[in-house]
Amino acid sequence: MQKLMFEIPGSPIGQGRPKFSTINGHAKAYDPEKSRNYKAYVRMLATQAMKDSGFTMIEGPCVLRIDAYFEVPKSKSKKFREAALSGLEWPTKKPDADNIVKAILDALNGLMYKDDSCIVELSCVKYYSDVPRVEVYVDGYP
Repeated sequence: MQKLMFEIPGSPIGQGRPKFSTINGHAKAYDPEKSRNYKAYVRMLATQAMKDSGFTMIEGPCVLRIDAYFEVPKSKSKKFREAALSGLEWPTKKPDADNIVKAILDALNGLMYKDDSCIVELSCVKYYSDVPRVEVYVDGYP
């Protein structure tokens, strides 16, 4: 069974709301630039992690876990900071967990797993940390 963990350095970014335009009278939806760039960044990091570890695309059921680490805001008190870093305070700020998941699922689709429909178990947890990042764990289902 294959397992892989890779890290996305920097603050977590969620899937943005689609933008719309009209071409010859037909509406077209597209990703905002920030979302497109983040997905390309995630895909690049995932491709490198796969190459380094020998991980190949999962074609059957798989499990995906996403741990998103946010920096404690500078405006918060020292007491809050200590509580946040010890796990007593949780980041209840944007981006929403579902938008973080959506951006990463889109980036990994067809790369780490055949299709989103292969994911049978999914979790996302938001934490505070001194080092903002996203950790992605992909595992073939037993």
